[in-house]
Amino acid sequence: MAPLRTLAALSLAATSVSAFAPSTSAVSRPATAVASSVFDDAVKDWGEEYPQFAKWGWGPSVQAEIWNGRHAMFGWVVMCACAYHQGHGDFPDADKMLDFKQWGTLATIADGLEKGKDTISNERAIILIANVHAFFVGLAATIAPLPFSDTLLLDPNHPMYEWQVERNSKLGGIMPDMKQVGINPHAELMNGRMAMMGIITCMSYSFLQGQSMVDTINEWVGGAYF
Repeated sequence: MAPLRTLAALSLAATSVSAFAPSTSAVSRPATAVASSVFDDAVKDWGEEYPQFAKWGWGPSVQAEIWNGRHAMFGWVVMCACAYHQGHGDFPDADKMLDFKQWGTLATIADGLEKGKDTISNERAIILIANVHAFFVGLAATIAPLPFSDTLLLDPNHPMYEWQVERNSKLGGIMPDMKQVGINPHAELMNGRMAMMGIITCMSYSFLQGQSMVDTINEWVGGAYF
């Protein structure tokens, strides 16, 4: 009899809960649709108020979001690479501080707690120069893009302009088309969003823990790097 009483109780509970459920005939707009409408309206308002910037892809636009996501994904590659090389001792004299007489003020860093100045380590100098190199490579690609490359800014005179406009018109909103699988703009947009949110989370966690982002990444992967 116990199983019968259990089934009866479950049926009664399900009936009671269904009584409070909204009617299926009611028309409701999904929350994602409302949020997407707000985003689309913001993009439209920006284009109307600042057309000179919107035509180049500046501001809240799909073009800007794509490139922000690309930089975030590249940032994760760099940080993971730094963690790997730090754990394997690939930086020569990593803990050695730079000589102020040899490097000058370029090697100094302010100490907010002791209100003084100190020089950076050789490891931080190597990582800094690597990032500066990547920055100038990206800057050169922006100033003089290749004919077959996706430009940072929308340029009507560039051969890829029509393709960029068509691509951007199919993207955007709160959630991209998750039915699109494989290597496509929808996947790139979603991966970029997750990379940007990941960097924000990593920065916030590192700040609260009082440690570097590389240490945080190593902690998140269970100490796999060092």
